[in-house]
Amino acid sequence: MRILLTGSAGFIGSAIDRALTSDGHEVIRVDLMLPAAHRDAAAPPGTEMLDVRDADRWRDLLGGVDVVCHQAAVVGAGTSAADLPLYAAHNDLGTAALLAAATEAGVRRLVLASSMVVYGEGAYACPVHGNVAPAPRAPAALDAGDFEVRCPTCDSRLESLLVDESARLDPRNAYAASKVAQEHYAAAWARQADASVVALRYHNVYGPRMPRDTPYSGVAAMFRSSLERGEAPRVFEDGRQRRDFVHVDDVARANVVAAAAVAGADPGSFGAYNVASGRPIAIAEVARLVARGAAHPIEPAVTGEYRLGDVRHVVASPERAASELGFRAEVAPEVGLPAFATAPLRD
Repeated sequence: MRILLTGSAGFIGSAIDRALTSDGHEVIRVDLMLPAAHRDAAAPPGTEMLDVRDADRWRDLLGGVDVVCHQAAVVGAGTSAADLPLYAAHNDLGTAALLAAATEAGVRRLVLASSMVVYGEGAYACPVHGNVAPAPRAPAALDAGDFEVRCPTCDSRLESLLVDESARLDPRNAYAASKVAQEHYAAAWARQADASVVALRYHNVYGPRMPRDTPYSGVAAMFRSSLERGEAPRVFEDGRQRRDFVHVDDVARANVVAAAAVAGADPGSFGAYNVASGRPIAIAEVARLVARGAAHPIEPAVTGEYRLGDVRHVVASPERAASELGFRAEVAPEVGLPAFATAPLRD
């Protein structure tokens, strides 16, 4: 197939590029090379430099395209209200412009990079009241070192459950809000344009060629940088908050599978899928695994610090992706995170 790949020079995008090419697809590469993601790096050969908001330029690239694989986005949480226009412009307006141009060009198949951040807090159960949707954690409780999520009715500590794709969407920051909007635009486009969409909700992606110490770095890369400086990795809260870490090679393979699936999907369809290892892990243990791979004895420094807007646990069910797409992650965090400690990074 002829596949247009946005964000093709990025950490995840470049891995998808390699996987699609290896699978025999023709890849049209597009990236704006934003300094926040790429610093002063030059665009790789064959990359079209294009702002996703430029609908006129899209028309020149979409001819003969079978599937659009849309990875381009401004990432990071967005730390203040002043960041809202940045996320809305690149992620939301950019996606809308791309979909409008795709409609005009007759392209009706989209693989969309979404994120676990659309869920906000994960899924929880109260021992008394069953499944509940908790409110954001109160600053006073966080200041007192109470990091757990509690039942809004009886204040009992909640048990963390696996999040499946039917969970409510509850964005807690600017990036999350923009990802929810991208999904909603794509779903509306699928109905209006008689198109089909697969949205992949990535969980915490890590692996070789991850950027070093930028807003696009993940926590595993930050832990590694601390170890390389001879410092203990700094872990917020009590270190027991859990996430799902998925290797970038698995994410790339998920996109290859999704491209094939969306090409044969029914018109007017939209499906969202977790892309996750299925093996939840505490953040302090992530730091320990990276330290083990670096053969470094430093224990993480659990600081008790917190960031408003951070969630306590988000751990994913991979079952829908397995049953409907035939995708299941292959790299376990216990293997991939130690290997990541010595993998090549992008400066």
